[in-house]
Amino acid sequence: MNKKLMYSEEHLKYLRKEKKDKVFVLVCQIAILVVFIALWELLGYFGVINTFIMSSPSRIINTIAELYASGDLWYHTAITLYETVLGFAIATILGTLIAILLWWSEKLRRILDPYIVVLNSLPKIALGPIVIIWVGAGIQSIVTICFLILIVVTIISMLNAFRECDKDKILLMKSMGANTLQILWKLVLPSSIPQFISVLKINVGLSWVGTIMGEYLVSSAGLGYLIVYGSQVFQLDLVMASTLILCVLASVMYLLVALLEKRVLKSRH
Repeated sequence: MNKKLMYSEEHLKYLRKEKKDKVFVLVCQIAILVVFIALWELLGYFGVINTFIMSSPSRIINTIAELYASGDLWYHTAITLYETVLGFAIATILGTLIAILLWWSEKLRRILDPYIVVLNSLPKIALGPIVIIWVGAGIQSIVTICFLILIVVTIISMLNAFRECDKDKILLMKSMGANTLQILWKLVLPSSIPQFISVLKINVGLSWVGTIMGEYLVSSAGLGYLIVYGSQVFQLDLVMASTLILCVLASVMYLLVALLEKRVLKSRH
């Protein structure tokens, strides 16, 4: 069917304006990035900044090429990605299940509420040495640190989402004979999908923070290890290259969540 028959002329003008605005924003974003990279490279080339300390785009690209040629790029990237995805998945799933349990039992929520608040305020990096002693120095400790950073945030966020569900709708379902499981499955969980997507977005960023924090403390491989090693031997190109790879991976992971959000919202409409 022709769009002109489906929409009014005013609506078509609005859609065209929205499309132009999106293109304009994207062009500006790309332009800012290009100008920043070009200016950084030029300042390094003419000696305005010390490339030994600040590095430069060309030196970073060369370092990434060297890592790729030696096979270290995929090795270290794969390890960090595995640790991040594992910690992200475990914390998100378990945190949501605990939030469901706390929503289900008001008494249990009231009992555990002060402990959750304390755990949320506790600096997780302080638990690093304890975690290493408890679970061992390796991938398991890094995943555990990532998990500890995400789990409390997930519990609090999802519990708040469940409790914000429309009380009148819950009362209506109870009056129609629905049990707690039916209310959870038919009303509470579907109404909390937007908040769950928001939790996923938050956890994407925190999972990378947790993984790199863990690799700072104990690791023999991974992008965090490369950053620590590069800073110790004053190879700032390696530090910047590893940081750039982290930015790319985090962006891709965030975009996947954004695509999931778009598909979920589209299916709901």
